[in-house]
Amino acid sequence: MALEFLVIVVSYLLGSVSFSVLLAKLLKGIDIRQYGSGNAGATNTLRVLGKGPAITVLLLDVLKGIAAVWLGTWIGGWGTWVAVICGVAAIIGHNWPIYFHFRGGKGIATTIGVMATLCFWPALIAGAIAIACICITRYVSLGSLIFVVLTPVILLLTDFTQPVLWTSITIALFAFWRHRTNIVKIFEGRENKIGSKAKGGDRVV
Repeated sequence: MALEFLVIVVSYLLGSVSFSVLLAKLLKGIDIRQYGSGNAGATNTLRVLGKGPAITVLLLDVLKGIAAVWLGTWIGGWGTWVAVICGVAAIIGHNWPIYFHFRGGKGIATTIGVMATLCFWPALIAGAIAIACICITRYVSLGSLIFVVLTPVILLLTDFTQPVLWTSITIALFAFWRHRTNIVKIFEGRENKIGSKAKGGDRVV
């Protein structure tokens, strides 16, 4: 039990490493949370720093989710509650990082890593549809929400463990809560589209 608790804590600490904040500090000497949308994630990194840093942040954030699930799998086994809780802990760490005053991102890239590790094919199908949506609408937030909604729907049609299914539903609800302002902006036509640039030092709202 103590070892299970330890890997969950380690997963949270791993998730708390905000690569967006670190790269912005390293490359520009700025706090990325004060620029663009104010979000410490890959999309805002693209807006503020450009494609190279954004791709780096995306891949590293995905890897956090993968590593956390494998930590839990190592202790508890494949598709167990320990494995999925470690994944959720990494997402929570990304959103509320202890190293950065609990101001992080929205956890979608880390969610991709978690779900792709727990249920590769359902996540791949949901991800492909989400990417198509992003290409059509240029709303990353909309594509992200489609991904988290479709993953548990596809899981219901396949054969996966209860921990994986219920965790995917929990993550979907969690993602909708984190994107509640984006949802309002989408309906109002004010949501930032991918490729939009940050202007000066002001936050884009």
